Amino acid sequence: MHHAFKTTAIALAFIATAASAEGVRTERNMSLDLANQIATHTVAACTAAGYNVTATVVDRAGTVRAVQRADNAGPHTLEASRLKAYTSASAKNTTQAIMEGSQKNPAAANLGQIPGYLLLGGGVPVKVGNEVIGAVGVGGAPGGHLDEQQCAMAALTKVADQLK
Repeated sequence: MHHAFKTTAIALAFIATAASAEGVRTERNMSLDLANQIATHTVAACTAAGYNVTATVVDRAGTVRAVQRADNAGPHTLEASRLKAYTSASAKNTTQAIMEGSQKNPAAANLGQIPGYLLLGGGVPVKVGNEVIGAVGVGGAPGGHLDEQQCAMAALTKVADQLK
């Protein structure tokens, strides 16, 4: 009887250890240095194109890690860029794609009603492989497609080696 009890106790200990190991996750996230680089490259790319923007970079949880506001960028660009970054990180997609999907799909039409979501182009997820580790949001170019393509995507190209 004593041997059966020990065997059962050992088996339960192994099960408990395996179960607790499954409860712990390892996730990649955005460093402050990388966030600052992305924000800097984003504003520089937009400035070179003649646009005064704000770039906000968030981590995988949507928490702000870096913000850069170009000279002469409008005050509204601060909140717009933050909301675009948050939306992109949360949905793990570009805000341009989310906006277009919500316009074409009646079932997704209310996405813009989610608190903190802004369905305007200019938010781009930052990925390592297929894992979203954050996002960059841009506000201030004359169109979300420019915020996304000429600013955010150009910045991510500059840091692509760090995202491998």
